[in-house]
Amino acid sequence: MKLPSWLTAVPPDPRAYGHLIQLCADSGNLAAGRQLHARLVSLSVTPSNFLGSKLISLYSRAARLDDARRVFDAIPRPSIFAWNAILIALSLHSPDPFAAVRLFAAYGISPDEITLSALLKSLAASGPGLSALVAGELHAVAIQRGLAADQFVSNGLITAYANARDTGSARSVFEEMPRRDVVSWNSLISSYARAGWYRECLDLFQQMMRVHAAGGVGPNSVTVSSVLHACAQLKAVDFGVRVHRLAAEKGLDMDVAVWNSMVGFYAKCGRLHYARELFQGMPKKDSVSYSVMITGYMNHGHVEQGMELFRRADAHGISIWNAVTAGLVQNGCQSDVLGLLHEMIDSGMLPNSATLSIIIPSVPLFSTLLGVKQAHGYAIRNNYDQSINVVSALIDAYSKAGFFYGALKVFELTGDRSKIVWTSIISAVAAHGEASEALHLFSEMISAGIRPDTVAFTAVLTACAHAGKVADARKIFDSMQVVFGITPVMEQYACMVSALSRAGMLKDALELVNSMPFEPNAKVLGPLLNGAAEFGDVELGRFVFDRLFMIEPKNTGNYIVMANLYSNAGKWEEAEIIRSMMWGVGLEKVPGCSWN
Repeated sequence: MKLPSWLTAVPPDPRAYGHLIQLCADSGNLAAGRQLHARLVSLSVTPSNFLGSKLISLYSRAARLDDARRVFDAIPRPSIFAWNAILIALSLHSPDPFAAVRLFAAYGISPDEITLSALLKSLAASGPGLSALVAGELHAVAIQRGLAADQFVSNGLITAYANARDTGSARSVFEEMPRRDVVSWNSLISSYARAGWYRECLDLFQQMMRVHAAGGVGPNSVTVSSVLHACAQLKAVDFGVRVHRLAAEKGLDMDVAVWNSMVGFYAKCGRLHYARELFQGMPKKDSVSYSVMITGYMNHGHVEQGMELFRRADAHGISIWNAVTAGLVQNGCQSDVLGLLHEMIDSGMLPNSATLSIIIPSVPLFSTLLGVKQAHGYAIRNNYDQSINVVSALIDAYSKAGFFYGALKVFELTGDRSKIVWTSIISAVAAHGEASEALHLFSEMISAGIRPDTVAFTAVLTACAHAGKVADARKIFDSMQVVFGITPVMEQYACMVSALSRAGMLKDALELVNSMPFEPNAKVLGPLLNGAAEFGDVELGRFVFDRLFMIEPKNTGNYIVMANLYSNAGKWEEAEIIRSMMWGVGLEKVPGCSWN
C-alpha cells in the first residue's frame, strides 16, 4: 500500500499531521496517534506549537500525563495554545490538584480566559484550605487582565470559591456577572446546598425561576438535584413537591442522579410509601438508589424493612453497606455492627473513610486504645487519615480512650483543619480539663479564619467552667452574639451559670438565669443548686429546688443536695422534710459501697 504523499514528504505537512492526530484524540485511538508521533520523531521534526498542542491533547485524553509533559517540554517556545493544552491536561488528570497552578506560577505566562478556566478547574479536587487562597489570587489576575467578566472564568471562580467553602465570594462573583448561563446558576445553587445554606439555596432557585419566567435561563436536572437535597434537609415538603412537578412538566432529563434525589427527598421527609413507589419505578438503579431508600427506612426506625431491602439489593457498592451500618448505629443496634463489618470484608468490600467515621465512635471494639490504634493504622494504610470525618472520629476516640496526646497528634498531622476538626480537638481538650489549651486552640481557630459554631462555644465554655476561668468564660459568652452573631442556646447558658456558681458568684448566676429569653431547664438550674449548696445559700437553694421539683420530680440528686444544704445549715427538720418528699415519690438514695 502506497502511503499518502503528505505522510512521506520531507519536510512533512504539519497541518495534515495535526488534523489526523486530532482525529485520533477524538476517537480515542491512542495507538494510531502514537504511530504518527513516532513518524514525526523519525523525521527529526521538532514539534511546533500547533503539532505539540495536538499531541498533548492526544496524550491527555489517554491520561498519559508524562508523555504529554515530554511533548510540551520539547516545544522550543511554547505559545499560549501549548500552555493551555498542558494546563488543561494537568487540571483534568493530575492526581495533584495544584500541579497546573504550580506550573503556571513557575513560568509566569500571560494567561487568557482558557488558561484561567483550566487553572480554576484544577482546584475542584483540592481541599478548602489552600484553594481559597489560590482562587483569590486567580480572581485578582482575572480582574487585572480584564477577564473577570468572561462567563467561563466567572463560572470557574464561583465553583472554586464554593469548593473553598467561601460561599460569600462565590455569590459576589455571581452578582457581578453581566450574563449568566445554567452553569452559573447551578454552581451557586449547588454550593449553597453543599455548604448547608439550604434556605439560601431555595431562595436562589426561586430567583432563577423568576428570571426563567421573564424569558431567561431555566433549570436543568443538576438544578433539580441540588434543590431537592436542600428541600430534604429542611423538610420542605411542599416546595420539593413543586420542584418534582416542575421537572416532570418540563420533561427534564431524568437520569439516575435526579431519580435518587427525588427518592431521597421523599424518604427524608417521611413519605416512605411514595419514596418506595418511585424507587420501584426507576428505570435504572445504582448503589446510591438503594442507599437513599435504606437510609429513609432507618431514619424513621423501620430497621427490618431497611435490612430486607439491603438483602435484596441487586446493586453492590460501599454506599449501601455504609447506609445499613449507619442505620443500625442510629437505631441502637451497635451489637450487630461488628458482624456486619466482618460480612462486608468477607464479601470483598473494604471499609472506606465514611465507614470508619461511622464505626469508630459507635462500636465497642474501638472504645479501647488498642482498637483506636488499629482503626487509625487502617486509615493511614488506606490514605483515609486526612478525611475530615475520620480525623474527627479518631480525635474523639483517642480522647475517650484516655490518650489525650494521641488526639492532639492526629490534629497536628491534619492538613485540612475544618470547623469540624477544630471543634473536635477543642472538645477533646476540654474533656481532659485542659482549659488553657482549650482557650489557646479556640483563639487559634478564630485566627485561622474558622467561624466557631455552638458546639465549639459549648466545649470551650465547659472547660472554663471546670477550671474556674470566669473572666474568660464571660468574654467568650459575650462574643457569641456581639462578634459572631450567634444567639446563645440552653447549653451555653448552662455552662455560664456553672462557671459563675462554681466561683460563688450566685447573684450573677441568678441574674443570668432570669435574663434568659426562654424558660431554664434542669441543665441550667442544676449547677445553680449545686452552687447554692457549696456556698451555703439556703434561700437560693430552696428557690431553685422548688423549680427543679416541677421540672424533674424523680431526680434523687436534687433531693440529696437540698437535704444536705439544710443539714449543713443546722436546719434538721427541713432536711428531714426533703428526705420524706423523696421517699413519698417512691425514690430512695442509692447506698454507697466499698470494695475494701
